[in-house]
Amino acid sequence: MNNNSMIMKIREYSVPLISGVLVALLWANLDYHSYHELVHHKLFGNIDLHFLVNDVFMVFFFGLAAVEITTSVLPGGSLNPVKKAITPLWATLGGVIGPIAVFFILNALIGSPEFSRGWGIPAATDIALAWLLARMIFGAGHPAVSFLLLLAIVDDAIGLGIIAVFYPDPYNPVQPIWLLVTLAGMGLAYGLRRYKVKSYWPYILGGGLLSWIGLFNTHLHPALALVFIIPFLPHSPHPSHSTLLNFEHGWKAFIDFGLFAFGLCNAGVAFSSISNVTWIILLALIIGKTFGIYIMGYIAQLIGFPLPDGMNNKDLAMAGVIAGLGLTVALFVAGVAYTDPEIQGAAKMGALFSAVVFVLAPILNKVLGMEKTAKKQQSQG
Repeated sequence: MNNNSMIMKIREYSVPLISGVLVALLWANLDYHSYHELVHHKLFGNIDLHFLVNDVFMVFFFGLAAVEITTSVLPGGSLNPVKKAITPLWATLGGVIGPIAVFFILNALIGSPEFSRGWGIPAATDIALAWLLARMIFGAGHPAVSFLLLLAIVDDAIGLGIIAVFYPDPYNPVQPIWLLVTLAGMGLAYGLRRYKVKSYWPYILGGGLLSWIGLFNTHLHPALALVFIIPFLPHSPHPSHSTLLNFEHGWKAFIDFGLFAFGLCNAGVAFSSISNVTWIILLALIIGKTFGIYIMGYIAQLIGFPLPDGMNNKDLAMAGVIAGLGLTVALFVAGVAYTDPEIQGAAKMGALFSAVVFVLAPILNKVLGMEKTAKKQQSQG
């Protein structure tokens, strides 16, 4: 990948999100009160900007992510046959177990018993940041992007389970019965496909809305609503006749713009004191994710589940590094894991520092000689 190509990818996929993150950080540290007022000001009823961005806009971002996974598991995709999708699922286990193990080891060495409740923080991966960085490093058509995306979404689902079970909100307990509404949304989407409905709007407004209502009332993250609906959209080898790809093309510009708002609403962390828990969380994210994903991905290959065609173990290692981007998701978990403001602030600094992966990944990319791999993959595509 030449320098011009890399610059184009940075501009296309990352500028809105990174700009939002930087504006949030500067604003929160110059005038936290006004920043907090903007993000949490009630626009109508109990609805604020934070809710609109995280629970409504991000529905479409995850929908776009679901398009990439769906096309990858279809015939000719990098995760087809299904056997190739098993490896990222194995790697996901490493991406959860590895950081938790590193957290407890480091906490035993340099931490404190009062830090132990934060073990769930490094288990999180920021899907938005990880996906965009992966596309910058590998190129949009590289199979490692779909591999990492599937891993990150499953990782996020596990993270939601960890929050629900180990960090429950006593005022909003999980209500699993509402998942039946999400299942009804999937049933509606299936029916629309059976009746060969070509427009994506009935799927989104019908099945997607039901899925969102089900997840919201279950008290799980409703931003994942379209992940359960997108696979039902009709797909054709000809993009002009593909409902799936028409959805992707129709929402891409909106999502690029909205990523700025996502960064703005989620990265406004006031710089706090740094303690050992800061380094425990940072190292658990970077070391735990990298080695956990690599080891479990390698084991999956040994027992007969191959990596996608065009992806090698260097790419697997890079995927592990990129998955160490906890940032916004880890910030959220830190907020519910600790009640002591001082510990919580130091923990959030560790999550924030995981942005160093944006520097580490390009360096590792050159060290491992992966630019040729990405270029070769793109030329084959």
